[in-house]
Amino acid sequence: MTKTLKYIKPYAPTAAWAVVMKFVGSIAELFLPLLLDYIIDDIVPLKDISMVLWLGLLMLVCSLAAMFGNIFANRLSVSAAAKMTHDLRYDLFKKISYLKSGQVDEVTVPSLVSRLTSDSYYVNQMVARTLRLGVRAPILLIGGMLMTFIVDVWLALVLLACVPFVIVAVVIITKKSIPYYAKKQACSDDMVRAMQENISGVRIIKALSAGEREKRKFGGVSDRLGNTDFSAKKVMSLTNPLATLILNLGLVVVIIVGALMSDGAGSVLAVLTYFTMILNGMLGLSKIFVVLSQGIASADRIEQVLEMDERQFVGQYPAGNADYMVEFKDVNFSYNGGENNLENINFTLRKGGTLGIIGATGSGKSTIVNLLMRFYDVSSGAVYVGGDDVRSVPVETLRSRFGVAFQNDFLMADSVRANIDYGRNLPEADILSAADSAQAGAFISELDGGLNYDLAQKAANLSGGQKQRLTIARALAGKPEILILDDSSSALDYETDAALRRALAGNYPSTTKIIIAQRVSSVRSADAILVLDDGRQIGLGTHEQLLRTCEEYALIYKAQMGENF
Repeated sequence: MTKTLKYIKPYAPTAAWAVVMKFVGSIAELFLPLLLDYIIDDIVPLKDISMVLWLGLLMLVCSLAAMFGNIFANRLSVSAAAKMTHDLRYDLFKKISYLKSGQVDEVTVPSLVSRLTSDSYYVNQMVARTLRLGVRAPILLIGGMLMTFIVDVWLALVLLACVPFVIVAVVIITKKSIPYYAKKQACSDDMVRAMQENISGVRIIKALSAGEREKRKFGGVSDRLGNTDFSAKKVMSLTNPLATLILNLGLVVVIIVGALMSDGAGSVLAVLTYFTMILNGMLGLSKIFVVLSQGIASADRIEQVLEMDERQFVGQYPAGNADYMVEFKDVNFSYNGGENNLENINFTLRKGGTLGIIGATGSGKSTIVNLLMRFYDVSSGAVYVGGDDVRSVPVETLRSRFGVAFQNDFLMADSVRANIDYGRNLPEADILSAADSAQAGAFISELDGGLNYDLAQKAANLSGGQKQRLTIARALAGKPEILILDDSSSALDYETDAALRRALAGNYPSTTKIIIAQRVSSVRSADAILVLDDGRQIGLGTHEQLLRTCEEYALIYKAQMGENF
């Protein structure tokens, strides 16, 4: 948790002032019962009205000091905690943005979302409440005991005897609750995962009339989270009743002892008031232990991410053939370190050439892209770009050479221009040219505002084909050396798809192109076509060559085109 708490350091002055103001307010509050005792037992019998008024005025000053001290302290503590959480979330988001794909797979996206949202919230509450209650509660507890000794030693000893029992109970209960809160956050990850799946797949759920099934599934996840939260709170809920019971028993003894041994009503009244303060201090400490239990569990989860080394190792590897823009040499790869997802992949592609990749779903087509852009590293073999092993090139340099459009690509709730430009400050001429080549220019010009037309969330106000054309335009706008279209024209009709391929060939002759597709028509004109099946390379050649030598490709062609050969 130390790494998380370092984020409070820049705001230490604000936190320190919060502590000072809370200290002043709490100390002022402690003098009120003592002054009341003095007025009742010493001044009232003397019937000195002026002294009563002066002491009453002093009590008013102490009350105002306690009130304003606590108000300002609370404001300062909330401010410090909020700023700290802002910085923590920023760095956590930055870390998540640069995590390696394998690390994201390990932690999972729902868990990362949960750590960025609910976990950071619990850390915020831990810091804010600790600054507010962490000073006041001990002062009321310890200061109340000391003031009670000043008022009446015997009554103070009775209360003092109760304190160790309360402390032991709080410590034991808190220790037992921490594992429950860690488990609760894991269940929260499952909740986020279930929500993401239902939101992203809402159309499929409705189309298959699977709403009731998803309700039951979500209900199970919700029940697990609720039961875990209930178990944690059931344990922590023992704190207040136990502390109250122990101190109330002490209070009974105080009243009995006060009736037998105290010299005045003021002393008993003061002790009873201090008892209330001590009880509030105890309950304040119990609340701190609750937020600490949640905060510590959440801070540990956040630090697991912050401590990950997201840097891509850049080493010295033998160079490949510089005559090829892309080369895969004896490549094997496994996502889980077990069974290979790609096995013995070999192909080359010259600058300006076009490679088509075709195969069934799950055959490893997108994995080729993942290795080429170094989202993952090969298990064995090597991947070269321009003759350099991708592991020997900084990832920023490597990926700047690519333009890529995926099948289910990302579009922001922003203008069309912003989605194509994507923060690169590209000239408008390049944006328009890319849009025209991607066959998006015509429909963009018909939008209200053209390039300034605002997209809805997930571009819900565009059709599937329009979305894909925008993502292709974004890939083209940066004038990449290597263009990757990963099944990104699946929603285009055959005529638009053909026009796109003609535009790419005519407008980007020096750009190396890798086109992943399910349709033979999208790759048949490529310089070479790679055919994959279950992670294995079963064919490589031109369209005509594969029709003669690759049975799988020939079957795909016949099924799609309905032609004999």
